Formats: sequence, structure tokens, C-alpha cells
Amino acid sequence: MTQYNNQLNQERELAWDDEISQEGGEYIVLPAGDYDFVVGSYERGRHNGSEKLPPCNKATVEIKIAYNGENVSIYHNLFLHTSTERMLSAFFKSIGLKKDGESFKMNWNAVPGCSGRCKVEPNTYNGNTYNQIKKFYPRKEETKEFNGWK
Repeated sequence: MTQYNNQLNQERELAWDDEISQEGGEYIVLPAGDYDFVVGSYERGRHNGSEKLPPCNKATVEIKIAYNGENVSIYHNLFLHTSTERMLSAFFKSIGLKKDGESFKMNWNAVPGCSGRCKVEPNTYNGNTYNQIKKFYPRKEETKEFNGWK
């Protein structure tokens, strides 16, 4: 019976005419601080260009953080441009895929499930406050996988 209940609670695709009952909870704004995270997924996309950055490829990564018994997802854009290469290196070093001082070929398929540590700060834009990743910390050799995400 427990196995059956667990199967009922698993995430799955909904049909167009499925019945729904769950209601959204409050958006959780994390206090400024350092957090362990797990990369949930990534999506390839395109940045159309802006005042600061020309058009380029981008990866939107889902950063999952377990906080006070709640699961918080932050969607963070990583721009694939030479002017943001340091940010890309910081991300890949944080999740343990890039070694310090070495060139690295980005392997996006290896990213989901990797873990690291980041600095998060609340940011207010157009009257809405959201979580913003300010920094990815390099992984230390003794750091183990973080599996606090439920």
C-alpha cells in the first residue's frame, strides 16, 4: 500500500482534462546568504541582445535549494559569451566539473544532478522581490555531494 501511495504522489504529466487539486504556495524569498544547491535541469535558449550584452546562446539552469523544509527553485541564466566566461567558469567549478586553472569543454548534459554552493540575495525589480544568485563558490576537494533537496 505504501508503494502505491508513493506512486500516486510522484510528479507526472497531466492530461488536458485531468482533475487538479493542489494550490500554489507562497513564493519563498530566501534571506541573503550562502546555500548548498543541486542543479535540477537546464534549458538551452537564446539571448536576443541588450545594452550590455550582444545576442548569444544562454543556458537557464534550475538551482534547487532546500530551505526550512521547503524546496526553492531559482532559474538562473548563464550567457555563453566571452565577456561572461568567468561566470561560466565559476558555475562549472562550483559543481565540480571544471578544475582551477585548466581549460574546460562545457558538457551541459552532465550538469543536472550536480551540486555546489552559491550566494543568494533578494532583489527587487518592478515591485517584485525574487531570489538572485550573486556568486557561485568553487568546490573544495573535500566537498561531498549535497542531497538536501527532496
